[in-house]
Amino acid sequence: MKNLLLILSLCCFGTTVQAAVQGKEVSYEADGTTLIGYIAWDDAIKGKRPGVLVVHEWWGQNEYARKRARMLAELGYTALAVDMYGEGWVADNPNDASELASGVSTNMPVEIERFEAAMQFLRSQETVDADKIAAFGYCFGGGVVLNMARIGEDLRGVASFHGVLDTNNPAKPWKVKAHIISFSGDADPMIGADKVAAFRKEMENAGVKYRVVTYPGAKHAFSNPAADELGKKFNLPIAYNAAADKDSWEQAQTFLREIFATK
Repeated sequence: MKNLLLILSLCCFGTTVQAAVQGKEVSYEADGTTLIGYIAWDDAIKGKRPGVLVVHEWWGQNEYARKRARMLAELGYTALAVDMYGEGWVADNPNDASELASGVSTNMPVEIERFEAAMQFLRSQETVDADKIAAFGYCFGGGVVLNMARIGEDLRGVASFHGVLDTNNPAKPWKVKAHIISFSGDADPMIGADKVAAFRKEMENAGVKYRVVTYPGAKHAFSNPAADELGKKFNLPIAYNAAADKDSWEQAQTFLREIFATK
């Protein structure tokens, strides 16, 4: 009778321990600059789990980056939406976004130091298995995570979503530790077929374990539901693509399971 009551109670009211994703702003420092991040985790999960860094689009560490961090937390990871610009700067127009992005992308020492500061902060969290770290990047952030893989950062894997593929510092043979997956649209004028081909050749020459996925008809920023509105507002060649967003997210989940499966 007691067991029956317990079953009825669980069916009607649910268990007392339920998944609860938590998120909060955090701060850390690099090169004398305060960086404002956002960390998300599921506090119903006990013990350590893999960590994932989320590197923002050129707009900055905004709600979209935070949303992706929470989505990763829902999957059982601890995720940190990083701040590559410093002081939590977020742009609301393309001119400011371009200036902020170029200020980092043209200064590799700053890019490296800020990324590493975020990685060290994530590794220090009590919910994180410090030996299992990956990085996701979107647009500008996609280029950042690929650059970090190229220089041999200690990452299990990186996933680039409509990120910059070309570089002035290509990967050197056998230096890359991370597995790489890249998602891009074949209608993206910022990432043409020539750049995809060059990226494939670079990865092959460097002996990288990688996968390239392209989506027919998908434009730049295809994973961001706000891309349609932003494209119209600022006359940008960007657009949301629900099918590409869904497929890339599903493939990224499989990718994470694969890279974290081994010790």
